Amino acid sequence: MSRIGNKIITVPSGVKVQIKDSAVEVQGPKGKLTVAVPRGVQFEQKDSTLVAKRETEEHRALHGLARALVANAVTGVTTGFKKELDIVGVGYRAEVKGKNVVLALGYSHPIEFAIPEGIQIAVDKQTHLVVSGADKGQVGQVTANLRSLRPPDPYKQKGVRITGERLKKKAGKAGVKSAGA
Repeated sequence: MSRIGNKIITVPSGVKVQIKDSAVEVQGPKGKLTVAVPRGVQFEQKDSTLVAKRETEEHRALHGLARALVANAVTGVTTGFKKELDIVGVGYRAEVKGKNVVLALGYSHPIEFAIPEGIQIAVDKQTHLVVSGADKGQVGQVTANLRSLRPPDPYKQKGVRITGERLKKKAGKAGVKSAGA
């Protein structure tokens, strides 16, 4: 019995849900999202709630997944999702120029990162980025792409990290004696 798959999704006022054969369209104040529904799982709308139903027991692996994806779409079009990044390092900074984020991350050149459609990036005090949007997966992917431009260094802890991310700091090179001495 899937506990997540059986949870009821409450649809807030101002959100329109259209159920098609292999997709669910959710439209709200923050945008419009289409979620592909796997075969064997259907959604039923009753008043202001959505319920996920599966055809057979073989589809139970996809039952909770489909329900979670639709619930994230409903949350995304109402409140949206956001992730925050910190840039740590001397001279490391970011700024938004038009549809690009220009990052100085210690390389010989600035890095221009194009902001995808449906994503907003705000820069606070040059070292703190806020990535926000309606699609949870896209927000997470853009955050991961920005982090991968300069992942945190395990020795000096410099780089781009997600706010609150715990890092393992490694000890530097210990004083090794040479064999000839």
